[in-house]
Amino acid sequence: MFSDSITHGKSSILVIGVGNAYRGDDAVGLIVAQHLKKQILDHVNILEESTDGSVLTELWKNYDAVIIIDAVCSGAKPGTLHRFNASPQPIPTKYFHCSTHTFGVAEAIELARALKQLPQYLIVYGIEGKCFETGVRLSEEVEKAAQEVLKRVRQDIITLHHGKAQNNTKNTNIL
Repeated sequence: MFSDSITHGKSSILVIGVGNAYRGDDAVGLIVAQHLKKQILDHVNILEESTDGSVLTELWKNYDAVIIIDAVCSGAKPGTLHRFNASPQPIPTKYFHCSTHTFGVAEAIELARALKQLPQYLIVYGIEGKCFETGVRLSEEVEKAAQEVLKRVRQDIITLHHGKAQNNTKNTNIL
């Protein structure tokens, strides 16, 4: 299902934690990425991205599968976990409208879609934030959701690595 990159020992799966380490719950994507980096994950590159979302398309350019983790602000209960399969269809922009980035995840994905530069598999996890104020820690609800995302991302990596992923259009609210 993937190119020969896996068999040659190169990464074909990229995980990107997006966020701002200084703005409370907006740091959750970065924190999940930091925890994943501590684990041994074959054929996976893990990045933390704190800048503008416009760099995302460049980061995922040579990957078959990409998983993005970011805080969202849709009005759902804090800690709610949203999972989107962004390759076959746009992700709902209402989830990413409170971004602390000038050019956010949703805009980057849609730009890449227009330019036909989306990876074959693009999974986006959005964790509903509670507090995005400067200098505060993760809220308890978001911290708990981050633990669940860690489990789910590891499972996604296993599924993608073994070629069992399907690009269905089902997006879900998990928690």
